[in-house]
Amino acid sequence: MGTYSIREVCQKFNITASTLRYYEDLGLLPLVERTPNGQRIYTDCHISRLVGIQCFKQTGLPLAQIQNFFLYEENISEYIDEILLLVTEHEQDIIRQMQEMESNLAHIHQKVSYYRGIKDAIKLNKEWPCWNDYKNVK
Repeated sequence: MGTYSIREVCQKFNITASTLRYYEDLGLLPLVERTPNGQRIYTDCHISRLVGIQCFKQTGLPLAQIQNFFLYEENISEYIDEILLLVTEHEQDIIRQMQEMESNLAHIHQKVSYYRGIKDAIKLNKEWPCWNDYKNVK
């Protein structure tokens, strides 16, 4: 089993030491041992837990729900319905966000094409294009 210093974990996950300590305070990173001089020692289990935390955080799950998820995970058979509800609702939120992002990206593509058209028109001293001419640009 690998062990990691706070610096190594911070670098690996691009987070601050205060964030790691905060996760410990919230109970998201339990059982962090220390060296005799008080330095934290993280294990592969903590690394795995941090992968999950980062995934949830980066996809918009609030810390309170992340806490709930890991509490439920401590007794899966008793909380399987809560776990499934939490992750399926989050999955649906992510799908909705992705659909919104795809729509926004299409709008941005339209803008890029439109403004490139204007740039070309300026360069060639031609009439500027109409916004509506770019509605189906992908």
